[in-house]
Amino acid sequence: MNDKYSDFHHLAEHEQEGRDWRIREHHAGPVLILAFHGGGIEPGTSELAEAIAGNEHSLYLFEGLKASGNRDLHITSSCFDKPRCGAMLADAETVVAVHGEDSDEQVVFIGGLDNGLAARVSAGLAAAGFVASPPNRVHLEGRAQSNICNGGRTGAGVQLEIADGLRRTFFRALTPSAERQHVTDAFRRFAAAVRTAMA
Repeated sequence: MNDKYSDFHHLAEHEQEGRDWRIREHHAGPVLILAFHGGGIEPGTSELAEAIAGNEHSLYLFEGLKASGNRDLHITSSCFDKPRCGAMLADAETVVAVHGEDSDEQVVFIGGLDNGLAARVSAGLAAAGFVASPPNRVHLEGRAQSNICNGGRTGAGVQLEIADGLRRTFFRALTPSAERQHVTDAFRRFAAAVRTAMA
């Protein structure tokens, strides 16, 4: 599906901050956890990114707040150009981007240019009982240098594409947003496995 808006500037001309979308950020260590399809855009990615970041990693969330139609706020990884996000990328050594993939499988596709970290995350998730797979489609690979996950100082990061079927196991329900406050043991195990792999 094509994005409605080509970049953030285009989106901001038509959507209102505080009503349709918001940004939340936390500045901490040199690892940056991103979920810029958060809130209602790819439900569950904000909550996972927060849990992975904890207090010691930096966090950037771009979240859809609409009652419906949050998919309109999706901007592809190579075109998300919000200046505040760019500043955080410039300060980051390593970037981990959390995305939602739309299949019913209980799988996470792990991409990005940081092959070593991707391998550690994959092994950690597998040990925790999750199916971690290499991307099976080009748009899930996260291997373009322009992809936001590779925007830190090392030029290599990790992209987690978490299938809808797996995200549904993390919460009492994926929607409405209030249901995502009720997380499961699977959610906690997933976040802990990623955090351990980054340690």
